[in-house]
Order: sequence, then C-alpha cells, then structure tokens
Amino acid sequence: MTPMPRLLLWCTLFGVAFGYIEGAVVVYLRELLYPAGFAFPLADIPPRLLQVELARELATLLLLWAFARVAVTGAMRQFAVFAFCFGVWDIVYYLTLKLWLGWPASILDWDVLFLIPVPWLAPVLAPVLVSVALIAAAAVLLYATELVIRPLDWAVEVAAGALILASFFTEVPALAAGEAPRDYPWALFSVGWAGGVAWFAWRALRARR
Repeated sequence: MTPMPRLLLWCTLFGVAFGYIEGAVVVYLRELLYPAGFAFPLADIPPRLLQVELARELATLLLLWAFARVAVTGAMRQFAVFAFCFGVWDIVYYLTLKLWLGWPASILDWDVLFLIPVPWLAPVLAPVLVSVALIAAAAVLLYATELVIRPLDWAVEVAAGALILASFFTEVPALAAGEAPRDYPWALFSVGWAGGVAWFAWRALRARR
C-alpha cells in the first residue's frame, strides 16, 4: 500500500473510533438528561455537568489537532488531516446515535452541534454536508501536491465558512427563550456551502491543468 492510501486508512480508522466514542458519550448524556428521548426545548443542564461538557468539546478539538500534528508534517497537510478526521468523526458520531438511540429519525431533525461560545443549532443534514465537503477537500489537498492555496483562496473559504456558522446561530434567541428552533436559513447555508465547495473545486481543477 502506498503511503497516501495508508495515511487515509489510519485517518479513517481514527475518525471512526473517535466518532464512536463521542457518540457513546452522548448516548450516556441523553440517558441522563432525556430518558424519554431527545427533544427541544432543551433540558436544563446542571452547571457542573455543563462545565464538563464544555471542557470535553475543547478536548475533542485538541485531540483531533494533536493527531494531525503527529500524522504528517507541514501546516497545510496537518490542516488537511485535521479536516479529514473531523469529517469522518462527525458522520460516525451521528451513525452511532442512530445505531443506539434510533436518532435522528430524519436528517432534518434539529441538533445542538456545539456549545462554544453559544449553542450552534441546525438540522443534522447541515453538519453532515459540511463533513462530506471537508473529507473530499482534505483528500484533494493531501493528494494534489500541485494545488497551492493562496491568500485569496483562504479569504473565500473563510467567508463561506462564516456564512455557514451564521446559519447555525440564527435560532439561538429561540433557544434562550426556552423555545424549540423552527426556521433554519437553508438559503444562507447553501450560499456558504455551495460557494466554498465550488471555489475549491474550481481551484483544484485549474491546478490539475
């Protein structure tokens, strides 16, 4: 097996194992906080448990980055490994919840994606689409050595990511008011996601020529 497929194999195995661990932790949390099944409005989380959860989220990102740091050399390759593992981890996380909890019943069910600095809210389909894009882009970055990421490319992708993040925050006021999220701005998400994917694909195709 050539070095690159071997690298992606180990990245995939790491992402799968870590995604299952993450999902298992949330299975335990939902047994404690939502014995009748996860639903909005959210149950009150005891302050100490919330602190533990926030620290766990930070530890998750640190572990993904630490793996990337020891897996390859070079800042761009490390970023690609991080993005690849993040995408696999996130998808396997949802598959684990589906396996053990039967949730989500639909890919349009709402979820809390992250808690820092405020809760991120979106239907499950949104983070899964982001993860698919991250996996594909990371694989291209690792294989396509001729692709040079310019400052303009970073600016476009950061702007696209900002639109996606903005879509995750639109229902925070409803959550703060003790209400269930209702209207996800798919148009805002789609502009960010499709714009970022299209720009990266265009740059990758031009590099191959």
